[in-house]
Amino acid sequence: MFMVDILMCLHTDQHFKLLFTFTLSLVYLYYDMKFTLQKESNTLSARAGLIQTDHGQIETPIFMPVGTHATVKALSNDELKTAKAQIILGNTYHLYLRPGMEVMKGAGGLHQFMNWDKPILTDSGGFQVFSLAHLRKIEGDITTFRSHIDGSLHQFSPEVSMEIQRTLGSDIVMVFDECTPYPCDYEYAKNSLAVTHRWEKKSKDYLRSKDPMWDHTQALFAIVQGSVYEDLRLESVKFLTDEGFDGYAIGGLAVGEPKQMMYDLTQSVCDALPKDKPRYLMGVGKPEDIIHSIARGVDMMDCVLPTRNARNGSVYTWDGKINIKNQQYRNDFTPLDPTCDCYACKNHTRAYMHHLYRQNEILGMRLNSIHNIHFFIQLTREARKALLEDRFPAFYKDFFDRYRVEEDHGEANAIHRENRRKKFEKK
Repeated sequence: MFMVDILMCLHTDQHFKLLFTFTLSLVYLYYDMKFTLQKESNTLSARAGLIQTDHGQIETPIFMPVGTHATVKALSNDELKTAKAQIILGNTYHLYLRPGMEVMKGAGGLHQFMNWDKPILTDSGGFQVFSLAHLRKIEGDITTFRSHIDGSLHQFSPEVSMEIQRTLGSDIVMVFDECTPYPCDYEYAKNSLAVTHRWEKKSKDYLRSKDPMWDHTQALFAIVQGSVYEDLRLESVKFLTDEGFDGYAIGGLAVGEPKQMMYDLTQSVCDALPKDKPRYLMGVGKPEDIIHSIARGVDMMDCVLPTRNARNGSVYTWDGKINIKNQQYRNDFTPLDPTCDCYACKNHTRAYMHHLYRQNEILGMRLNSIHNIHFFIQLTREARKALLEDRFPAFYKDFFDRYRVEEDHGEANAIHRENRRKKFEKK
């Protein structure tokens, strides 16, 4: 207010415009994303908070739908807002390949391109490079990989990833990192962590040296790595908090390690992270994983599971997952979830949804997706409500008393993926 008062006293419009622009740019460059911790559980590590961005407020804990290709598959923006989505994810790797940064610049950034006026978080491309291990090679700070689309060669580095995310204009930018596979020996994990820390610092130095490309600010989140080794995880926390970032993510989990190991490491990392910054567990997950993670101090989660599984006929309810393709639903004229108020549950029955799936109708995939996204967001909204009302431990117990938890096949699947990767590397 003081600076504006001084500027109003200037005599020429030209000087006013120049100095006013300069003043705004100073405020703009040094803006920090604001996180307010509202409530903590008395007996568990769960907490409720608020994240303020230039595109709006995010109430935590929050589930973030994944819009890989600038769309949450099968859903419109209006349907996402009806489901009360407050933030969505974009995928740096995929958007870099298609439609490409020339198109994104022409559109004015990702918000304008997809006409989404709420916050967006973009990953750095590191996880996709990890996923395509048989198509990439890391030399120093340069990762060379082949496009999964046409086999063309491309290179990522911390600086390249940051520049892509500047162009996308996400509200929350993720540092470039290496996501270690599971299983992974200690020496590999330690060497990978040293590389990741170097890349994270380079990411920060590059992004902070540039003005935002569009008319809003961008926060930068670090990613805690270290595979399944607690000492490496805590070393990562120490390094990253000393560097200082706007928020902290936990990466490299939910890649096949036993569930209890993931929960224990999440607890250890959250205990070591600063309370005044948001915490994001990447790639999680199933409803039970979301509730366990919230109980351990996580604020933000994302996963493709709700829409991917919806397209395969899997629907999530407060009683557990159901496979709508199963014959038992052929004559079931009840809603997918009687307690749900989403469009699919208010207007259609399990029998109808079963029929749509059997006929391979697009509407069935859409309705399943609408329901699943609604359910996952509602799950975190109810957890937040319980926290604010000082009854989260009871909510936690009631959820697991009712919800049928699936058997964990993650470790077996991870070993299978690793064996397949090694097979590709031998070719």
